[in-house]
Amino acid sequence: MMTESTQLITALDAAHERIEALAKQQSAGMPLPELLAAGIAEAQAMLRIMLENEHKPYASDADLLELWKTLVKGKPHWNTIRDNCRELIYYQNCLKAERQDALPAQPERMVIHTLRHIFLYLRSHAEQNQEG
Repeated sequence: MMTESTQLITALDAAHERIEALAKQQSAGMPLPELLAAGIAEAQAMLRIMLENEHKPYASDADLLELWKTLVKGKPHWNTIRDNCRELIYYQNCLKAERQDALPAQPERMVIHTLRHIFLYLRSHAEQNQEG
C-alpha cells in the first residue's frame, strides 16, 4: 500500500514528466499562448496536488492565484512560490491586453523555467516532510 507521502511524490513526479514534455514542445516552437495555457494548467494541477495532500478544500474553478492563496493560509512557507504563480498570470494578462512588448525576453523559456521552479519547491517540500 502506498503511503500518502509516496502518493504525493508520485503525483509530483508525474507533473514533472508533463513539464518536461511541455519543454520539448516549447523547444519545437509551441506558440506562447498555447504554452502558457498548458503551463498555467500544470501549475494549477501541482497546487491541487498539494492542497489535497494537506486536506485543504478549494473551489473546483479556482484560478492559479486562488489556489495559491488557499495553500498559503496558515502555511507561510508557500510564499516561496507566490512570485512564480504571479509571473505566469502576468504573462497571461500581457497576452490578453495584447502587450507582448511588456513580456520578458524569451517568455516561452521563462514559462518552463517557472514551472520547474514551482515543481522543485513542491517536490523538495514533499521529500522533507515524508513520514518515517
